[in-house]
Amino acid sequence: MNKKTLYVTQSAVIAAIYVVLVFVFQYTSFGPIQFRIAEALTILPYYTPAAIPGVTIGCLLSNLLFRADIIDIIFGTAATLIAAYLSYQLRTNKYLVPIPPILINALIIPWVLKFAYFEADPIPLMMLTVGLGQIVSAGILGMVLLFSLDKVKNIIFKNE
Repeated sequence: MNKKTLYVTQSAVIAAIYVVLVFVFQYTSFGPIQFRIAEALTILPYYTPAAIPGVTIGCLLSNLLFRADIIDIIFGTAATLIAAYLSYQLRTNKYLVPIPPILINALIIPWVLKFAYFEADPIPLMMLTVGLGQIVSAGILGMVLLFSLDKVKNIIFKNE
């Protein structure tokens, strides 16, 4: 398979998995206390740069499908893009890969919740709750995924 086809295929599969995870766990994927299980996929830039557009498009499609506010569609997707890119830049140390999604989402998403959905909770509290959700999804579940994929990375991410 040529590299461009592999890149597009990996991106599409990652985006699709992200959307499915948001759909299945939609009750926990939105709001000030959110635990978006799909965020575990934000460790995938460790393995392939195709994960950057993959998780970004997955986030965008999820927000569109669940009728998110335009502010959320723009800034929530931008947060995912920034976090995925930074995770890719930190790929030389697998333990640092989940840090950007945790920090970027904890800093950006509370402002989205405040201005898009008029959430009454104070920004610092939402930074804490969103950050904690990210620690569980990107930090803990993401690292479980990363270590699980390490065993099959040569099969799944070949030709990188």
